[in-house]
Amino acid sequence: MEALPERERVAVVGGGPAGLAAAATLRSRGISALVLDRSDEVGASWKAHYDRLHLHTVRWLSALPGLRIPRQEGKWVPRDGVVRYLKDYARHHDLRIALSTEVTGLRRDDGLWQLATNRGIFRADAVVIATGYNREPVLPPWPGLDGFEGELIHSSDYRNGFAYTNKDVLVVGAGNSGAEIAVDLVESRARNVWLSVRTAPNIQRRDVAGFPTQMIGIVMRKLPVPVVDTLSKNMQRLAIGDLSKYGMPAPERGVYSRVLEDERIPILDVGLIRLLKEGRVTVVPAVERFERRSVILAGGRQLEPDAVIASTGFRRALDDLVGRLGVLNAKGRPIVHGDKTHPAAPDLYFIGFTNPLGGNLRELGIDAKRIARAVAGAAARS
Repeated sequence: MEALPERERVAVVGGGPAGLAAAATLRSRGISALVLDRSDEVGASWKAHYDRLHLHTVRWLSALPGLRIPRQEGKWVPRDGVVRYLKDYARHHDLRIALSTEVTGLRRDDGLWQLATNRGIFRADAVVIATGYNREPVLPPWPGLDGFEGELIHSSDYRNGFAYTNKDVLVVGAGNSGAEIAVDLVESRARNVWLSVRTAPNIQRRDVAGFPTQMIGIVMRKLPVPVVDTLSKNMQRLAIGDLSKYGMPAPERGVYSRVLEDERIPILDVGLIRLLKEGRVTVVPAVERFERRSVILAGGRQLEPDAVIASTGFRRALDDLVGRLGVLNAKGRPIVHGDKTHPAAPDLYFIGFTNPLGGNLRELGIDAKRIARAVAGAAARS
């Protein structure tokens, strides 16, 4: 393994799409950048996702700056297609990537950033944090969980439904992952599939008459929040109808309100609506607690699933890395993003920590260009 240099113009922490995009746009401006990633290969985080995963954003609006996603990957790029693209992207831009290199701490020292890594100390004039929106799985502290005798995994450990054929499975969490896993389980012939819903989600078609919903989101995000909420509600009613008679309660808040307040984008349907109407996925209330073989739901209903798959989200997990710098809010998320920096942390940038209506990959591509422009501007002024 090649030794780390003592100092670099820019250190990019994280080698996922955000980190690669940042490094490529910096390189296009002649700025030296080294990507530091804890994985042992490019695209490792995407490779670890469940088998049937496809992008919920269309191919031509999901490419990173400087390289299109090949047409043969299809309209909705599969997981393995994303992995192939990320590897090609790193090669195409001749990016410098230090794999198996985990950054464990960051501090300011004499006008430079000092990064503590598993391979020693590394210094940089500027740092881009791109460790990912979904870095560490979150499992709620349900009462009785330690004594549960059934199988329980987080959605991050789910690969496919083959192991659950002829089994009863409870999926907890009504986000895109939970919805898609429920569909996958039905298609893999699970006996019963329950979907536990705490907060009723907004659900939209992935496209309408061939027109991607993502494009509508790009346009509508420029409108006032109440207008977007009303328009999206009408779209849901026309394209989907009333799902409450199939067990899925109507959402209390609109699409844009939930994006801004909870950072929760709507479910983009890949088959859940049909399975709800066919009664092949059953919506049940929120999980309250576990009791040996049983799961107790809100209202007292009791289930005895063979397995529970918790699609209960992720945390950014930035506290250990930058928590002492005063750049995170109470929820552990960056106060500044893109080309903005915090007064307490000059030359420190964050990318990929938002979940916008227009699509995460498209947005981080825009932010990567802004960061490169800001870093180049700072260099010109110094």
